[in-house]
Amino acid sequence: MNFMLNFLQLLALLFVLVIGVFVVLVILFFIIDKTQTGDAIRRNYPVIGRFRHLFTSLGEFFRQYFFAMDREEMPFNRAQRDWVAHASKGGDNTIAFGSTRNLGLAGTPIFVNAAFPPLDDQFATTAPMIIGPTAAIPYSAKSIFNISGMSYGAISKPAVEALSRGAAKAGVWLNTGEGGLSPFHLTGGCDIVYQIGTAKYGVRDEHGNLSDEKLRAMSENPHIKMFELKLAQGAKPGKGGILPGSKVNAEIAEIRGIKEGEDSISPNRHRDINDFAQLLDVIGHIREVTGRPVGFKTVIGSTTPWVELFQLILARGPDSAPDFITLDGGEGGTGAAPMPLMDLVGMPIRDALPRIVDLRDEYGLKERIRIIAAGKLVNPGDVAWAICAGADFVTSARGFMFSLGCIQALKCNKNTCPTGITTHDRRLQAGLVVEDKYNKVANYAKSVIKEVETIAHSVGVAEPRQMRRRHVRMVQADGTSIPFNKIRPSYNLGTPL
Repeated sequence: MNFMLNFLQLLALLFVLVIGVFVVLVILFFIIDKTQTGDAIRRNYPVIGRFRHLFTSLGEFFRQYFFAMDREEMPFNRAQRDWVAHASKGGDNTIAFGSTRNLGLAGTPIFVNAAFPPLDDQFATTAPMIIGPTAAIPYSAKSIFNISGMSYGAISKPAVEALSRGAAKAGVWLNTGEGGLSPFHLTGGCDIVYQIGTAKYGVRDEHGNLSDEKLRAMSENPHIKMFELKLAQGAKPGKGGILPGSKVNAEIAEIRGIKEGEDSISPNRHRDINDFAQLLDVIGHIREVTGRPVGFKTVIGSTTPWVELFQLILARGPDSAPDFITLDGGEGGTGAAPMPLMDLVGMPIRDALPRIVDLRDEYGLKERIRIIAAGKLVNPGDVAWAICAGADFVTSARGFMFSLGCIQALKCNKNTCPTGITTHDRRLQAGLVVEDKYNKVANYAKSVIKEVETIAHSVGVAEPRQMRRRHVRMVQADGTSIPFNKIRPSYNLGTPL
């Protein structure tokens, strides 16, 4: 009896202490909120006003998991992410009952199924395509779908390792991103595209200029198949790469040739490339030094300025042409970018791609310059549309991030990614198990390719690159659809696009 009485007294005492602490904290927060000058809500509504920030922070979580419909979220909705998640597991990726997609929305692609598609034994897998036929060592690219540039630094060591091993297993290439080549890119032994950004990380001298010696050293690596000169990317046209200092550890600093702990900010463009003539000069020089195919990555705001490039190529001769053009859309992603550039600058890939393809074709360079499409192309329908529009290859970064387990937490610009993909916090990286994730990377790539081949078969051709614009219709504002080749017919030479 005495024990029970003492226990109840202790509970009562603890309750009083908790209430007392709570009251003291409320009074303390009231004084702080009332006297601070930085937040009008907290000053006018002390203590209670703090809940506004809390609910705002939690709102993103609740919308994603409880309130948003499958097709509502941005930049990628739940249906898109779920498809990647299922495909990454390598299992059955079929659905039942009916599509959850609103097929009446303007811009929706509707593929034109053939009345009598090829029989199953008439189906063909996509053949390899040669890039850089005039280079000393041309590249025979096996896959239509590949991994876009993600730098070591922007993403973590285990993420790069998983991508490298997954790319090798699936037979796709891996772009290094502008951060240079790390040992982790080589883990899987996959084909690598070395991206040369505006800071020229990994291939620059002590003054930041392009180093022929380092270029030759890179070209001697048998895994490096091509070099990509990055002029711009869709998420931040006119702005260089941004890697916050919190992510610049000693290893990244050594690879890039920068100081540990300091922000890594690339110039907004190449200092040695002021016009198209100098662009072709630099491309030709890198190709001569390395013997590898060389192209460039960019995003366009208008095709009018680019007419000059193709005219210059014809004047100099086809050998002067870039071996490929990687076209990024204004909807492209990145680890860190100013919001105005992310939201408002750069033509979307669905507008830009057919325009650049037409420009290339009208100047007779279809067999000389390969077009690689990038920019929010993560599902089979996206990739199939790009092939119909005229792309030779498609690359994706965020699709492969989803295959690694990305949950779209939107923390890429911080060092707090909860899935370990874009953080260098070893505790968080521990959640990304390379042995598991590389298989998911490979499964995702294979699933996309298989489904694109299925679409090609459905529209009546043997393999994806035989698809044309007539094989897809685009839904209009009134809900009807128009053949894509009627919306985007070929243009005459010299006509502004």
